[in-house]
Amino acid sequence: MFYEFKHFGVSEHFCREYGRNFNFSAHIHHCFELIIVVKGEMEVSVDGIKYIIGADEAVLVFPNQIHSLKSRSCEHILFIFSPELVKAFSSKHTNKIPQDNKFVVSQYLLKSLKELYEDSTIIKKKGALYSVCAEFDENRVYNEKETDSRNLLYNIFEFVEKNYKSDCSLEKLAKETAYSYSYLSHYFKNIVGISFNAYVNQYRISKACYILSNDDTYILNCALECGYTSLRSFNRNFKMCIGMTPQQYRDKDKK
Repeated sequence: MFYEFKHFGVSEHFCREYGRNFNFSAHIHHCFELIIVVKGEMEVSVDGIKYIIGADEAVLVFPNQIHSLKSRSCEHILFIFSPELVKAFSSKHTNKIPQDNKFVVSQYLLKSLKELYEDSTIIKKKGALYSVCAEFDENRVYNEKETDSRNLLYNIFEFVEKNYKSDCSLEKLAKETAYSYSYLSHYFKNIVGISFNAYVNQYRISKACYILSNDDTYILNCALECGYTSLRSFNRNFKMCIGMTPQQYRDKDKK
């Protein structure tokens, strides 16, 4: 299992893929993932639960759910989109996961999704994706994310979500989870592939990208809002993750 980081750093990340006979090993990422089968069947595993989805059926994977895809004779459309694109929906279900990730896509919505591309307007993207969330949410049952040791990884992600604006250190995490600093450090690195501090930094920069794209606040205020205590460290880390300065990132959205 591995963590996909290519979706970090884009505040309104959206990608669309059309494929056949697709296989992808177990992984997690910060985005929602929508898999729709157009023809044939696909086996999708989400947090250990296996779903067989046929034509016009779909699976909506929530952020940080472990999932894999496997098919032999199948055509599908796959969308990966950041929580910020459906912020009202993602905020409503913070710290919750659905009991069942599978649902049937209405013909009207299926037509809209087939006409949705990466160069579609942001309004068209949000309209279609919110419609997906509305159909999925209807009569859906959710569970609170469990907090026992079997779900330590989810607990760590939740800790970062709650604390990234302030003290989000491994020392504080160790105190809250009653695990040793050394164990948590090795555990996280082995599963996710990078250090805990590197993950926190990428998470904070991802949040900063959203603010810079959607708010005219001063860059210093953006840095403070995302947990940085100095503008210098914010600028350095932002450029390291994104390849440009915060001001350059903001300016590119205005062109």
